[in-house]
Amino acid sequence: MRIFLIGFMGSGKSYTGRRMAQKAGLPFIDLDERIEKKEGKPIRAIFEEEGEAYFRLLEKACLREMEQYPHVVVSCGGGTPCFHDNMEWMNSQGVTIYLRASESLLARRLAGQQAQRPVLKGQDQDSLEVFIRSKLEEREHYYMESSIVYDQCTEKEPVAENILRYFQDMIGH
Repeated sequence: MRIFLIGFMGSGKSYTGRRMAQKAGLPFIDLDERIEKKEGKPIRAIFEEEGEAYFRLLEKACLREMEQYPHVVVSCGGGTPCFHDNMEWMNSQGVTIYLRASESLLARRLAGQQAQRPVLKGQDQDSLEVFIRSKLEEREHYYMESSIVYDQCTEKEPVAENILRYFQDMIGH
């Protein structure tokens, strides 16, 4: 089974994906890390040097490579579902899980990450929540096309374990 984790930055896609893959004995692929490795530079540099359109084409190509993995957990970038019919493709290839979190939870998680996430540079807590709200308004309809929407209620809940439990219950193991 292919599992694609989607959601806004800070929703825990990479962390949850690694834990799910480890616990389920599946390979894990972080799509952003795969793109960086292929290009030999960070995503920030790809955006700055080549532009978003170039990045989105790379992203699409790397995503389509997941076809070669019949069983895998893939953490997608926050914008992945929003371009090149990626959401439709992921839904046709496996299970998509939207890790939904509130604006305030996302803002708490993203606070202090401006250096790692240039799009957040210069944002304080209030402007960060406004930014998140605006981006979610653009992206939410794509995210909601997921097979499963997992609502995160707290910072500390065991998301990976809860999702895996759901799959075990679903298949009767």
